[in-house]
Amino acid sequence: MLRSALHLATFGVRQTQVTSSSPRLPSILQNNLQNTKYLQVARDYAKGKDKKKEKGGKGKPGKVEINEQQLREILNFDGLNSQMQKSVMQMKEDFVKHLSLRSTSGAIDTLRIKVDGQEHELQELAQISRKNPKTIIVNMIGFPQTIPDVLKAIEKSGMNLNPQQDGTTLFIPIPKVTKEHRENLSKNAKALFVKYRDAIRGVQNEQIRKLKKQPELGKDDAFAAQAQVTAIADRFISEADKLLASKQKELLGD
Repeated sequence: MLRSALHLATFGVRQTQVTSSSPRLPSILQNNLQNTKYLQVARDYAKGKDKKKEKGGKGKPGKVEINEQQLREILNFDGLNSQMQKSVMQMKEDFVKHLSLRSTSGAIDTLRIKVDGQEHELQELAQISRKNPKTIIVNMIGFPQTIPDVLKAIEKSGMNLNPQQDGTTLFIPIPKVTKEHRENLSKNAKALFVKYRDAIRGVQNEQIRKLKKQPELGKDDAFAAQAQVTAIADRFISEADKLLASKQKELLGD
C-alpha cells in the first residue's frame, strides 16, 4: 500500500488516507494510477503542441485562402497570374524541346542563340539538316561569326550534345539512350525547374515589395495580401514540381 501511494505522489496525485478495511482499494489505486499516467502523457503532448504554435516555425502552416476580389483592389491580379503562369508554360515547352530521349532537328531549329544582346532561333542563322538518323548538320556559312555563340548555346541547352566543327559546318551526333544519358537529362530537367521556380519567386517578391510601398494599406491588410501572393506563387511552383516529377519519370524510365 505504501509503495502504491508513493507512486501516486510521484505522478502528482493527491494522497488520501487509506485503511486496510477496503479490500477493493488496491485495484482502484491501480486503475487511478493508469489513468493518471494517461492524463499526464496527454497533458505533456498538448503542451508540446502549444509550444510549437508559439514558436511558429515547427508546426505546419495553415492553408491560405485566396481572396481574388480583395487582391484585385490593390494589385494587378491578372498580370500577377499571367507572369507566373508564363514561367510554368515556358518550362513545359523547354522540357518538350530540349529534354527528349532522342534529340531531333526540330529541337535544334528553335534553339535560342544570344548574339550581341539579342536572341535568335538557330534556324534564322543556319541551314539545318540530317545527314543520317544519327547526325544533324548545321551549316553556318551565312553567319559564320556567330559560331562561338551557337556552340555556347548548344552546350548549355541541356540536350547533352557534343558538336564537331569543320569550318563553317557543325556535325552534331545524336547521343545514344544510355543510363548516363537519361540521368543527365533528368539533372537538366531539375536545373530548368529551379530556374523557373526562382523566376516565380522573383515575381512574388517584386509584388510584395510593391505592397509594402502602399501606405494606404493597413498593416493587417498588407500582411494578408502578402500571404495570398505567396500562396499563389506556391500554387504555380507546385504545378511546376508535378511537371518535373512526370518528366523525370519519363526520362529515367521509372
